[in-house]
Amino acid sequence: MKERVAKKERKTKETDITVKLNIDGVGKYKIDTGIGFLDHMLELFAFWGHFNLDIKVNKGDFQIDIHHTNEDVAIVLGQVFKEALGDKEGIRRNGFASIPMENVIASVTLDISGRGSFKLNIGQATFAYPKSEDGYDFKYAEHFFDAFAKQLGMNLNIKLENPSNDLHATLEPVFKALGKALDEATQIDPRRKGIPSTKGVID
Repeated sequence: MKERVAKKERKTKETDITVKLNIDGVGKYKIDTGIGFLDHMLELFAFWGHFNLDIKVNKGDFQIDIHHTNEDVAIVLGQVFKEALGDKEGIRRNGFASIPMENVIASVTLDISGRGSFKLNIGQATFAYPKSEDGYDFKYAEHFFDAFAKQLGMNLNIKLENPSNDLHATLEPVFKALGKALDEATQIDPRRKGIPSTKGVID
């Protein structure tokens, strides 16, 4: 099988980011976004997805806030997955994983359809949108998932049950489940001949 690897660089007036990916890896990672909480979440994502992932933020506009860096990392990550997948021949395309952490249950359902979209379902009307000690909050994670899904061309649905006011306890199972679900979706199905679409193409 052809090695499914890619490298992408993105330079703007605000950020300078390099991402290297091997989809068929063993979960090795080297991640330095300048945002400690995001680094940890992406380490979990790579480990549970068995992706070899190297992310380096060479420049970020942290003197303002972390919004642009957070979103731009997601943009490049989505682009590098899309490039590494190529025409998507033989992939399973769909993936699902559900991971608990304490009382929190995170379920991720996704489809690499070529049509990027993101939907979050929080099973608690009074969810308080917690923050981490270094300033990362739940809204940043929402922006991350949205940008990642749209750049990859993935229909991403995340459901949270019993979310905690502890951001770590809430987001850790999400990133683990995202890694596992994306690993499932990107695996080659030996029964599948060609591109997994009745249209014969996935954009």
